[in-house]
Formats: sequence, C-alpha cells, structure tokens
Amino acid sequence: MPSKSSSRLAALTVAAVCSAVSGVVLTSPAHADTVRIHDIQGTTRISPLAGQKVTDVAGIVTGVRTYGSSKGFWMQDPTPDDDPATSEGVFVFTSSTPKVAVGDAVTVTGTVSEYVPGGTSSGNQSLTEITKPTVTVRSSGNAVPAPVVIDEGSVPAEYAPAGDPAANGSINGLTLRPSTYALDYYESLEGMNVQVADARVVTATDPYSELWVTVKPHEHASRRGGTVYGSYDSQNTGRLQIQSLGPTADFPQANVGDTLAGATTGPLDYNQFGGYTLVAGRLGTLESGGLQRETTRKQGRGELAVATYNVENLDPSDPTFAAHASAIVNNLQSPDIVSLEEIQDNNGAKDDGTVDASQTVNKLIDAIVAAGGPKYDWRSIDPVNDQDGGEPGGNIRQVFLFNPERVSFTDRPGGDSTTAVGVTRVHGKAQLTVSPGRIDPADDAWKSSRKPLVGEFVFRGRTVFVIANHLTSKGGDQSLHAQYQPPTRSSEVQRHLQATEVNTFVKEILDTQKNADVIALGDMNDFEFSDTAKILEGDGELWSAIKSLPKSERYTYDYQGNEQVLDQILVSPSIRRGCDLDYDSVHINSEFHDQISDHDPQVLRFRP
Repeated sequence: MPSKSSSRLAALTVAAVCSAVSGVVLTSPAHADTVRIHDIQGTTRISPLAGQKVTDVAGIVTGVRTYGSSKGFWMQDPTPDDDPATSEGVFVFTSSTPKVAVGDAVTVTGTVSEYVPGGTSSGNQSLTEITKPTVTVRSSGNAVPAPVVIDEGSVPAEYAPAGDPAANGSINGLTLRPSTYALDYYESLEGMNVQVADARVVTATDPYSELWVTVKPHEHASRRGGTVYGSYDSQNTGRLQIQSLGPTADFPQANVGDTLAGATTGPLDYNQFGGYTLVAGRLGTLESGGLQRETTRKQGRGELAVATYNVENLDPSDPTFAAHASAIVNNLQSPDIVSLEEIQDNNGAKDDGTVDASQTVNKLIDAIVAAGGPKYDWRSIDPVNDQDGGEPGGNIRQVFLFNPERVSFTDRPGGDSTTAVGVTRVHGKAQLTVSPGRIDPADDAWKSSRKPLVGEFVFRGRTVFVIANHLTSKGGDQSLHAQYQPPTRSSEVQRHLQATEVNTFVKEILDTQKNADVIALGDMNDFEFSDTAKILEGDGELWSAIKSLPKSERYTYDYQGNEQVLDQILVSPSIRRGCDLDYDSVHINSEFHDQISDHDPQVLRFRP
C-alpha cells in the first residue's frame, strides 16, 4: 500500500500540465542528438525547454511510482555533463502505472512541464517533469547510476539566496550555485539517485509514513537528538525528508534521536509537504536512540505550578483521554493550574450548533482522577458557534483546569462569548470586571480565531491573573523551501494584532497594580524570537520564560526537521524578578511517532 503522504502528493501532481510556471507556446520537437536530461533541467529552477516537446530523451530508470495519481518514474542520464548546476535526473509523469522497471534503459518523447506542488499561489518551487510521454524500453537489467552522496561536507552552510527583487523575490530565475546554497544544491540533484548514510532522525515518523533526518548531526543539535530552529537565519540546511517507494507497513516507526543506519537511497523529489524529499527504494535499518518521555519535578508546597497544554482537538470520541490524563498526572506532576488549548465541544466536528464542552472537559477530569491525580475544577466560556476557527463544527476553546485543594478561582459573573473583560481598582489592587472573561472578543483581531480567556486565581492569599491564549495559526505562510526568499509569513499580520491586544490588556492590569502577578500562556503559534513574541513582551510588561532555558532546549514542537517554539508562558516583572522562576518544556509528544498531541506541554513554577 502506498503512503498517505505520497498519495496526497500524487493528487497534486496529476495536475502538472495545468500548473505550469509560465505559459510557453509549444514549438517543434527538440531532437535527441542535442537534448539530454541536463539540457531539460538547465542551470536555473525553470527548464529552458518548459512547454516544449522533446524527442527520444535517454536515461536509466532509477525509481518507479506505481501508486496514487502521481504515477510515473524517474530516469537519469548515466553520462553526466561537467556542470554541477544541471541535474541529470527527471521525473516522467505517466498518469497510469508505468510499464518500466528499475534498470531499464529508456527513451522518452513528451512535453517538458514545470509543476508547482500546492499550486502557484503556495509560493512553492516547481518540479521539472516530462508529461504526456511515449516511452520506449531499449534494454533491461542495466546498472543504475551510482547515487550522489549527500552528507555534511556536500551541503552548503547557507540555506538560500535572496530572491530577485525584479521577480517579487523569486529565486526561480537565478543561476544555481550548488556549492553556496543548500536549496540550490538540492535543486541541482532534483530527480537524481541520491543517498544518505547513518542519518539521525530529527522529526519522528508521522501518520503519512514520512520522517526527517539530518546529514549534519552537529547543526544546532538538541541534547535529545533533534535540530533546533533558533532564528530566521538558522533554517538548518542538513534536514531532508524521507519517504519510501515500498509498502507503508515496512516504513520504520522512528523517534527523534533514532538513526537510519547504513544507506538510504532513492530519487530526490520535491513536494509541498516538505520540499526536497528522498523517495527511498532502499531504506536504512532503524537503530533506536532510546529516547524516553520526560517527567518534570513536583512543585513545592509554596510553589505555584502553571502549565499550558494543547491537547489537539480533544472531543469525547477521542481514544486519548487516559493518555492525556497520565501525562498531566505523571509527566507534568499535576500542576495547580492547567491552560488547555483545543478543547472541542461535546460532539466534536459535527457542525450542528453545539458549543457546550462540559462532556469533553469532565471526561478528562474523570480520567485524571482515575490516573491518581486531583479532582480538578474548571472554568471556560463557550464560543459563538463557528466563530473561533479550528476544525469546522469543533468550536475549540481554551479551558482552565485548577486544583481546588491548592488554588481558588475568583468568580465574577457576566463573562460570556461577546462581553469584553475589563480591569478595575479595588482597595489599590487590580480586579477583573468579569472572571472568567474574554479579551475584546468583538475586535477584528480575533476574527475566525480563538479569543483569550482571562481568569483571576488566588494562591496562598496572592492573586494571580492568568490569560490563556491560542493565537491564529501559521496557515498560509510560505514554506522555508519556497521559491520566494525570504518567504512571506502572511499569518503574522493577524497574530501581531492579537499580540497587541494581549499586551494592551496586561498593561491595563499593571497600570492598575504595578506589582500584579500576570501570566499569559498558551499556543502562541510563533517563535520566542519572533515579532509576535516581541509585541507580547512589549516594553517589559511580559517576558517569555522559555528564554530561561539554554537555546538547545527551547522547543515545544517539531516541524519538518526543525524543533521550534510555538507554545509559550510569559510572565510579568513581579514574577520574573522573584529569582525563583523555574521553567520546563516537558517533551512527551513532539519527538515521538506515537504522540497524542503534536505539542509538548510546558510548566512554570514560582513563588507568588
């Protein structure tokens, strides 16, 4: 059976002819005595023969894809030219099961096309293909061209050139410099037989039977085997996606820190779900790195433990309640307050107007008790139906769990899905006008997105204001491997407005009570070094506590080989100045193939 990942790519590739980078009028056929694969590939990302018909192009078949709607094969010229910028391999899109085998010497007549996985609006690079082919097998059983070894020495340290300003920042027309830029190096091998050896896994196997390795084991390495993404200039050039041309049942179930020992060999493809991808005809042997899920320490009697945890679209039908409960009780050590993100309503994605989530929350609370944890109480506000984004009909929201044996919640009535929470001064102290409440829910910053949930808690006589967030996602941003460099992060526009709203509300609290303890936490959907984080932090109103960790430990999420921060806990000056702040990103999900959420939870401990 083919992998789901390959199938989703296949569904896109079938439209190759309709997704040409530019409309080129067909000319008379280019003749075989002058056209070879490297002539088709050329020295830029766009074939100089795009849109033209080519005749009797020769090559050796190096890989065959027989599944999905992207059926076809890769072929490679066994006698390369001396230009390192020109690839010697190309994908032949047949649309039906190819009648060729690896090792066949073939000639192909067809049309050269540039296909953009995800469509041109995605900003992705294109894949050079021969489409509408007529294939002739000249002989069989030939030696396949030896794979190009991709390793630490061959991949440049710089990731991508700056795009051409005259082409809106596109790198498509730039001459490839494979010894200078990693993306150019990979592009110069597009369609060719390549190999990685003894490669460490840096993103675990996902549900689509794909994983990521690095050929640069020392590049921004985490202590647990991953590769940390620490700035916009640290794209981590050694990352490479691995898929398989074989059955998914044989695909390794790998965790971060494992190794694909020996050689992994196959054609180098490009897809919208990760960019350059080694589609393996031969996979290395999985060797375990022995990675274990982390457990944080228990908070002391005088410490308040506050956690954030994205439970990934949790609804009553999910089979993960016991696992989530065990994580909260055992790995997080039963924090006093837990901000949950992505709690769905009582019937999940069924879009029938249901917004109540009491069944979802209480099922989790009961599972926590069964796991040996406390009987948490909870507070939340139901959203207006289908107004907070997320899965249609799911009505995701943030929820506060709190242990009433350790902390109390201050209820002030009047908070609902459309009422804005405010701040008042009572006896010289800040108070919320409603608790729980939502920050300015009618503002356009929150359109089709989750509104922050604010609550007032008391621990050992000290009031703590907690703001639970789930800012708008990065959906729609151009990928790191896009043809536009640097890529556009369009989702930041709304997220910056949201961060401004949160910071403004924190300012109201601190203007009312300078030494107030304020925590803003949750899935911020942005990095600790991002402008979103800078806006949240403002002029010192908040500080992202994950920056108290060494840079190699700053991650809560693992995406396309980059371990990165999406979830944060930010604190007001009174908490930061206490000198007893203890922060932990508890790695129980992001690095594992059998994760119950794609996010790791975080815990903050301090003495109010």
